[in-house]
Amino acid sequence: MKSDNCRTGMQQAPHRSLFNALGFTEEEMKKPMVGIVSSYNEIVPGHMNLDKIVNAVKQGVAEAGGVPVVFPAIAVCDGIAMGHIGMKYSLVTRDLIADSTECMALAHQFDALVMVPNCDKNVPGLLMAAARINVPTVFVSGGPMLAGHVKGHKTSLSSMFEAVGSYAAGTMTEEEVKEYEEKTCPTCGSCSGMYTANSMNCLTEALGMGLGGNGTIPAVYSERIKLAKKAGYAVMDMYNKNIRPSDIMTKEAIINALTVDMALGCSTNSMLHLPAIAHEIGFDFDIAYANPISEKTPNLCHLAPAGPTYMEDLNEAGGVYAVMKELADIGLLNTDCMTVTGKTVGENIANSVNKNPEVIRPVNNPYTKTGGLAVLKGNLAPDGSVVKRSAVVPEMLVHSGPARVFECEEDAIEAIKGGKIVAGDVVVIRYEGPKGGPGMREMLNPTSAIAGMGLGSSVALITDGRFSGASRGASIGHVSPEAAVGGPIALVQEGDIIEIDIPGLAMNLKVSDEELEARRAAWQPREPKVTTGYLRRYAAQVTSGNRGAILKQPE
Repeated sequence: MKSDNCRTGMQQAPHRSLFNALGFTEEEMKKPMVGIVSSYNEIVPGHMNLDKIVNAVKQGVAEAGGVPVVFPAIAVCDGIAMGHIGMKYSLVTRDLIADSTECMALAHQFDALVMVPNCDKNVPGLLMAAARINVPTVFVSGGPMLAGHVKGHKTSLSSMFEAVGSYAAGTMTEEEVKEYEEKTCPTCGSCSGMYTANSMNCLTEALGMGLGGNGTIPAVYSERIKLAKKAGYAVMDMYNKNIRPSDIMTKEAIINALTVDMALGCSTNSMLHLPAIAHEIGFDFDIAYANPISEKTPNLCHLAPAGPTYMEDLNEAGGVYAVMKELADIGLLNTDCMTVTGKTVGENIANSVNKNPEVIRPVNNPYTKTGGLAVLKGNLAPDGSVVKRSAVVPEMLVHSGPARVFECEEDAIEAIKGGKIVAGDVVVIRYEGPKGGPGMREMLNPTSAIAGMGLGSSVALITDGRFSGASRGASIGHVSPEAAVGGPIALVQEGDIIEIDIPGLAMNLKVSDEELEARRAAWQPREPKVTTGYLRRYAAQVTSGNRGAILKQPE
């Protein structure tokens, strides 16, 4: 056992005295020590129930012969952090979570781990840590929130943000907004659409790091408690068989996850997190991988905000495994990949059934023949940009219009709500990238304002920042290189014509090469927005969005 480094031999007598202080019995000292990484806190709705999940995991581990030991991971609620300085601290926690978990796990020599995350950065952060630590590891999340109900219709957090835009447009009263406010988020759990948290939890199943149902069983269902106990059993089985993340998170598994992502219509943030996870296993993953996979992968699901279905509906329809079975039946998945069950992907999904072809379209009747995400390149984004094309209305798939340029998110929101943005415009929000933000803020407020103002089918938005999974419309993020390093988005001027061709995978600024060169020669770097604390260190180390905003490694 790895934990023997802390517990066995005369040299470890001082260590054992400290375990004695923890209340360990002699019997427990002889058993595998399983770290349970708990993201529980009382500020994130998706994490407020994790104490119950952790207790169930502990029971499962103990029943299966291990000694469960809990330690924490931080978590930020993106919804609460949205639209102010707090959002600068969202993406940056991914690396803090990975680093601190690595420190805790290796300092105390755990034999195995169960990761208990739920919301946006915790899942990828802990997947990154799992790859580094490489002891038997299982993921079990807190589960998604149930959808809200307003006036007989299901709703989710994106409905709430769009209601604020509708109020600004004069099409919704304050009383109507209040009703949304009280009914949109009715339970604990990760927000109920196919936003980033649920996207990443679903992808743990596709990667093979989570049990079936991990991405979709609602937080308030007792089945979620059963799943947590099973995760405890599974990690001990992995320990006994010496199955490690390096056996599961392979290049082939990453490609499987990207393929499932395309079918599900996941958040654009998966194109930040999958490259970062791939980096940890030594796979040099560029976002351009998305396009060839998207070209052959049908989009089978339109969950909110792309459509009227929610995570609870996906769960009832058969969950992620049912989607994977559809893809495997036409040869789009590597079914030989190992998983935390000790079985292959093919064995796991063999008996899965699509129980609702309206929620999970069969492969012979997809929403589109191409996947939910696309990477656009051109002279405005030479290194790429990302759009959730499954959430773009048909009339905006090709668009040309004048640039309306804003140096930060707040200025753009003021203009949108002030009626200064009109049909046909292309809103450009820059200096919000990983380095320039710093922290690459999500732009749910401006995209929701555009939708709420009735401009979702006539206005595009591009940024070197990123979008919430709750964003919809022609919202193109991760523009690389970012403005802070002199990328072409820094050279756009008010009124320049921008052409967007999502089917053609292109985005271009209709300005001559000579003019762009003249602008580039006159461009000057801006003073950093933040000069103290963790954000300053992060800005100095972070790389481009097209590489997953990973941190630079020492030379």
